[in-house]
Amino acid sequence: MTDSPVRIRREGGILEVTLDRPKANAIDLQTSRVMGETFAAFRDDNELRVAIITGAGEKFFCPGWDLKAAADGDAVDGDYGVGGFGGLQELRGLNKPVIAAVNGICCGGGLELALSADIILAADHASFALPEIRSGTLADAATVKLPKRIPYHIAMEMLFTGRWLEAEEAARWGFVNRIHAADTLMDEAWTLARLLESGPPLVYAAIKETVREAEDLKFQDAMNRITKRQLATVDILYGSEDNLEGAKAFAEKRDPVWKGR
Repeated sequence: MTDSPVRIRREGGILEVTLDRPKANAIDLQTSRVMGETFAAFRDDNELRVAIITGAGEKFFCPGWDLKAAADGDAVDGDYGVGGFGGLQELRGLNKPVIAAVNGICCGGGLELALSADIILAADHASFALPEIRSGTLADAATVKLPKRIPYHIAMEMLFTGRWLEAEEAARWGFVNRIHAADTLMDEAWTLARLLESGPPLVYAAIKETVREAEDLKFQDAMNRITKRQLATVDILYGSEDNLEGAKAFAEKRDPVWKGR
């Protein structure tokens, strides 16, 4: 689809999703719906193990909501499609690793999109902000997520003032995992994706569900749910061929062969 706002590259169990809406990769309702369909298909495809989300070009990862589209009639409370804004932050049951490769300006809803990934890599020229305060709107998902990811007082300064974090400061506060030169960012993202692709998919699924479910639970309550196999992915893992394969491979001093079952 040449007119699609999303470009797809698939290699083995890895899916690269590139947001491509000149000039700035802003997201309107149609784009959000396409992204949601893309990530839902990734979630439901048993052959796919890892996704990378990035932006086209060298300047913008994503500035968030398309204000020009809003001015032309896109409703801010319109139909964003499955997964909510950008297709990721409310997508249910996504139990596979997602890497954000932030290749430039990442602000507003674009920052919320990056926060929806599990691992964030950033180009050395990337920058991050929540400018919604300047237009009198609420960065809703970021207001929920950001104070849980970085020190509270840094998150609140970003939310209250809209100030920008350059890549180095974002890494210092733990907002991004690693910084790479712009011309190596995607190579590094693919290297990481291939590492994850080679890992045990059922364990990844159990990790992601456990993290989600444990967020609002006391430690012992969360542990009880795990040990009693009350989480679907944990129950599947403990009864799987892969769980036995891990032990066999260790005993036989060889690399495990994961089948995802």
